[in-house]
Amino acid sequence: MTKIVVIGAGSVSFGPLMLDDLFLHGEGLRGSEIVLVDLDATSLARMQGYANRLGEAHPGGPPFAIRATTDRKAALPGADFVIISVAVDRLATWKRDWQIPLQHGVRHVLGENGGPGGLSHALRNIPILLDIARDVEALAPGALILNFTNPMSRLCLALHRHTRTRFVGLCHQIGEGYRLINTVLRRVPIPAELGANYDAAPAVWRAYTQALEKRYHIIAAGINHFTFALDIRDRETGEDLYPVLRRALADMPADFEPMTRRILDTFGALCVTGDGHAGEYVGYAADTTPLTGFDFDTYARRGVAQRAALDDVIAGRAPARPNPSGERAAPILATLAQGGSRHELSVNLPNRGCIPNLSADAIVEVPGLVAGGAVYGAQVGPLPRGIAAMLAQQIEIQELVVEAAVTGSRRAALQALLLDPVIHSYAQAEHTLDDLLRAQAAYLPQFA
Repeated sequence: MTKIVVIGAGSVSFGPLMLDDLFLHGEGLRGSEIVLVDLDATSLARMQGYANRLGEAHPGGPPFAIRATTDRKAALPGADFVIISVAVDRLATWKRDWQIPLQHGVRHVLGENGGPGGLSHALRNIPILLDIARDVEALAPGALILNFTNPMSRLCLALHRHTRTRFVGLCHQIGEGYRLINTVLRRVPIPAELGANYDAAPAVWRAYTQALEKRYHIIAAGINHFTFALDIRDRETGEDLYPVLRRALADMPADFEPMTRRILDTFGALCVTGDGHAGEYVGYAADTTPLTGFDFDTYARRGVAQRAALDDVIAGRAPARPNPSGERAAPILATLAQGGSRHELSVNLPNRGCIPNLSADAIVEVPGLVAGGAVYGAQVGPLPRGIAAMLAQQIEIQELVVEAAVTGSRRAALQALLLDPVIHSYAQAEHTLDDLLRAQAAYLPQFA
């Protein structure tokens, strides 16, 4: 019997995705035990109700047992896998991470994973993740952690530096690279009903994504949300698509991924994460990216709609019909539970030679192999020198961020900001940091 613990399961955005995927891979996990964990008892009860409805609707009945608890220490003993996606007061804290640097003239993008917003985000989440990981060490020492919590690279580095746990970081952003490339090359028809609205047609969107992965072969490597295509080919013909892509990009509208195109022209490789996330790591991103940040209002409305949809399913007003999310946890778990193997498009792991011209201890995002009860990163060879230099700078910033989060060192946090490409003066860094620490003080006891 495989035991899977899902921490942060009460999240209205994350919990249903995991449950849908686990039931869609139910036969590969048959006989397992799934334990849902969240500190919010009300949200957890909603997820338990949703899971019960999925189990009732599953052909042949529930393929595994599901229980829920607010006590992770009660959930962890005997766990084989621990899925983690956690955040505290996510919307309000992100808004502050975005707004405060702007007030000090920081021209940053999104404010989630890089720049001062990414620093603040990491300072809050690293202690939470390490507390969970230490419980895993004590109560389920052989378990594999599958982390979804951002900022991905910084949190995985904290696990690597300060725990003995086995872990892999998982992110679906590689899918953006496939969509970006196909938007330019159009070798797979783009469904008309999609537009840019994933929520309107999730099943169509997922089918489209699967079609892209069947048509294009992409090897991408770097760090999370800042990865670069080393090879792009047509799976049907074996054709090298880089020359075709360069020519086709020249005919795209000027406002199509302008920063990504600049990096390709200058550094020689396509950043597959697109201008939004990649812009968090680039000082000149604001030259071409509007400083509008994340759409917080839509985020909030989506949460309300998601809760209402779950309540409709739980009450029997809507069918319990799981949709594939595109996240990778469930297929990885099913493969490991059955002793099989599979290729993964991207995993976040300690480097250990996967990218030889980056630090061996860096957390890198590379293609992976799931086999033999573990997840391994592929050795992809060196990155172009200029790209490796950009990533090396971010890797050193990550080390300082982890140090600051663990020790409460304002000095390490300030060093991290002064090295960041989006910061342009000492005073800007100092005032931004102090205001962030003050505004988020309730979530940063290590700085008290």
